[in-house]
Formats: sequence, structure tokens, C-alpha cells
Amino acid sequence: MDLLIENARLVTMQNGEQGYLPTPLARVGIQSGKIVAISTCANGEDSQQVEALLSAKQYPQTIDLQGKMMMPGLIDSHTHLIYAGNRANEFEMRLNGVPYQDIAKQGGGILSTVNATRAATQEQLVELALPRLDGLLASGVTSIEVKSGYGLTRQDEIKMLRAAKALEQERKVKITTTLLAAHALPPEYNDRSDDYITHVCETIIPLVAEEKLATSVDVFCESIGFNLAQTQRVFEAAKQHGLNVKGHTEQLSNLGGTALTAQYNGLSADHIEYLDEAGVIALSKSATIATLLPGAFYFLRESQLPPIELLRKHQVPMAIATDINPGTSPFADLTLMMNMACTLFRLTPQEALRGVTQHAAQALGYGDSRGVIAVGFDADFSIWDIEHPADLSYQIGAKRLLGRIVNGDYVSHKGL
Repeated sequence: MDLLIENARLVTMQNGEQGYLPTPLARVGIQSGKIVAISTCANGEDSQQVEALLSAKQYPQTIDLQGKMMMPGLIDSHTHLIYAGNRANEFEMRLNGVPYQDIAKQGGGILSTVNATRAATQEQLVELALPRLDGLLASGVTSIEVKSGYGLTRQDEIKMLRAAKALEQERKVKITTTLLAAHALPPEYNDRSDDYITHVCETIIPLVAEEKLATSVDVFCESIGFNLAQTQRVFEAAKQHGLNVKGHTEQLSNLGGTALTAQYNGLSADHIEYLDEAGVIALSKSATIATLLPGAFYFLRESQLPPIELLRKHQVPMAIATDINPGTSPFADLTLMMNMACTLFRLTPQEALRGVTQHAAQALGYGDSRGVIAVGFDADFSIWDIEHPADLSYQIGAKRLLGRIVNGDYVSHKGL
């Protein structure tokens, strides 16, 4: 339904400092899910074309925000939202001094999630994901990337991707899917990692591309994951089948995965705690976004900080995401990640907000349609009862979200 929004203080997140500052009271016209006109007191509302588009008579629905703040819908650009099983017991065991190796021997760790996910039906995976999804939506999220990676067979990876896509039928949200079959080595391929990568490249990727179940392919390029040569094989296969690439890179060591991701024009390189200046320069020469995942850094009690100053020096855009997963980042609140990025990584609140709007959209390949408020972009907003954009990074837990607009459809979270 077409919609007219009145009396909104807009935080457009367009380039520059001005995009971070709330506008005077504005009117926004939405038709067919797109922004068709924006008018504020600042521009004098002197354009007849703008006024014609904003004529209330053309809009079957009008919402008066009464001076509340509206900004782009928040975007969580890195999640593992679909999985089965619960690893809270492992969390408790670790805090009681049980080594991870012993937990793994008892059937814990990532393989416990793999076994539980394989045993679950697609419908069960959807039901299990909904509470986590609702947590993200309550923090202002309108767009979410969801990875596979806990199936590790063709059948189960496909099941995960289909479950992720089914979430759009359950909630007002945009879901972007990513194949992460190269997440861990499944037990069936123990000591045969090259054979598994062949299976991913020759069997799983072609089917995912044919059935249009994902737009990107990701790889965990790490000493406990897959090496650089194996990562390159996956990237080659993805490109051959018309899929974008992304990388879990430099989380635990510096293998050069970020530079490789940039070489293949990847959408994003994620984690990057151990990234060096050569890797940052590689990012700066590409359109690849650096994605920070402070939840995993916090939960694992890491000490190696991502190279924030180098990223700033070389003007590499930074996205922020939850990395929500059962083992290393069990957090379903993107504003909490903004706070962590500021307190742990020393980002500014403006950098944090860009990291979950403009730069997060770029990390998912739709920087020309989401992440900022501008004519021609998707009508995708979050509406807040706050005084300043920095409030989103500053205070956690208070119920400040009033509503979301997804593809032009309004969803109330608190009422206006």
C-alpha cells in the first residue's frame, strides 16, 4: 500500500556528516515500496513536482510521526540464524574449567550443532529461528543475511537455505542467503578436506546456483577451517556460477584470506582481527567491505583487535553485524553490537550507525537500494523514540523502537 509519512526527523545516512544529523520535520512519499519524494522545511517545499507527489490525496495511508526519528532500517549483514540444538551447557562447562577438547570428545562443539541441524526438518529450523529473528527485528533490523554451514551435506545445506528463505513468509523482513558449506570439515570427510572442497565446488554450488537458493558463497579461511588454495577453489566455482563471494578471514591468524577475497571482488571480508596493513590496502583497492563482528570478539574474550586505525587511514568502509550463532556469538540484538563496536573497538557512534546501514547494505550487494534514505531507494526504515542517533549505540535494553517499514509496509513495535 502506498504511504505518506509526515513530521519525521530523518537521519538519511547519505554521505557526509549532514547525513548523520537529523533533518527538520520532513514528509516522505512511498509508492510501490519505493521512496518517490522527500520534502523538508529546509528545502522550502518549493518544488511543485515534490508537492504533487506528496499530496495526501494520492496516499491511502498516512502516518504522522509527531517528530519521532526515522532512519534507514538496520541491516544485519552476517548471521548464522538457522540452526538446531542448544550449546548453553557447553558455555557452562567452559566456565567450570572443562577444556574445549574434552567438550568436543563428548560430542560438543560445532559438530553438535551439525548433528542437531541435520536431524531437524526445514519446518523445525524455521520455528527454532523465529525467536532469534524476533530479537533482531526488535532492535530495528529490516534486512538480514543468513548463512548455511551447519548441514555440511548437499541435502542439509539446501534445507538450511530454504528454511532461511521461508522466514520472509513468517515476518516482515528482507532475507539474503549465503552458502557457507565450506564452514567446517564434516566427519564423513575426516582428513580429506580437498575431497570435501571438490564436493562443495562440483556438487553443492551448482545446485544452489541453479535453484537460486543463495546470492553469495562464503568460506571459513582459517587454520581450523580451509586453507588459501581451497578458498580460492570455492571462489572460482562461485564466480563460474554467477554467485558473489564473501570471506570469514583473519579471525585467528593471518592467512591472506582478506586479500584473496578482495582480489575476487568479494562483497565483504568478515572478522579480520589479524588483518595487516597489506590486507587493508588490498581492501582499499577493491569494493570489498570490512565487516566487524564484536559479539564473537567479546564472547571468546579475544585480545587481538581488528585494525581500526588502518581501516580508517585507507578509507575502507566498515560494516557491523551480530554473527549470531550458537557457539561464539549468541546475541540477537544489533544495537548491542553497535555498543560493543564503540566500547571494544572504539568506533564512533556515527561509524557504528553507518556500519549497520549504508556499509552493511554494501556488504550485501544492495548499496544502491538500501542503507540510506534517498529518492529511488527502497522504503525501508526504522522509527525510534530517541533524541540523537548516538542513542542507539549508547543505551541498551530500553524499548525505543516504535516501528519498522519494510518494502513500504508499516509494522508497529510499540505504537505511535
